[in-house]
Amino acid sequence: MADGFLMEVCVDSVESAINAERGGASRIELCSSLLEGGITPSIGLLQVVKQYVQIPVFTMIRPRGGDFLYSDRELEVMKTDIHLCKSNGADGLVFGALTEDGRIDAELSMELLAISRPLPVTFHRAFDMVHDPVVATETLISLGFERVLTSGCDATALEGLPLIKRLVEQAKGRIIVMPGGGITERNLQRILEGSGAQEFHCSARCSKESSMKFRNSNVKMGASLSAPEYSLKVADVSTIRTLNAIAKNIL
Repeated sequence: MADGFLMEVCVDSVESAINAERGGASRIELCSSLLEGGITPSIGLLQVVKQYVQIPVFTMIRPRGGDFLYSDRELEVMKTDIHLCKSNGADGLVFGALTEDGRIDAELSMELLAISRPLPVTFHRAFDMVHDPVVATETLISLGFERVLTSGCDATALEGLPLIKRLVEQAKGRIIVMPGGGITERNLQRILEGSGAQEFHCSARCSKESSMKFRNSNVKMGASLSAPEYSLKVADVSTIRTLNAIAKNIL
């Protein structure tokens, strides 16, 4: 913990997890496919990350990209993933679900929370898609979520700063409000000072060139909006160290 501030870094590879810890992260949110906003990581990824890092690893439970309105079969997948992540060393879980009218899906959340315990649970940025964030915050508190990750229902945490500040004040310590979304060295100080938050969430990634020597530029493995075939995104140690230093210097 950075003298009162806790930095969580979202990662989708072993290399990024190691870099996050080296840079001073206090916790990892482990996902696959950050290009889609993060989905449930493989058990293989979770197992190997746990072998290489000592800081807590919270795993994303999200069966697909897209919206947060889940079918009964998708709920089955989420429950199974929770059991698997718990039995393979996850230190916490991250999930969220909404109703079709943009409210917290309390019934589904209660089912998932019941099988998640005793692990701590974060409600992820599905929160940023709710109809009424003030009401949604009270719902999350009543359900027993430990924290909520939010950009203040805006494109970035900086743009959503007024709402984040309001939610921190509303929460009064009953739930941790953790800003996330577009946090960089340029805006972290303003977000922490302006919100009153004690934790923050970032990816701190940089591009890493592929080591492939032979390349077929005519073929792509994903859709047109997918990541470049021969460029990887990894958590950057120096960026994480810089963010950590900024958080320490605020106090």
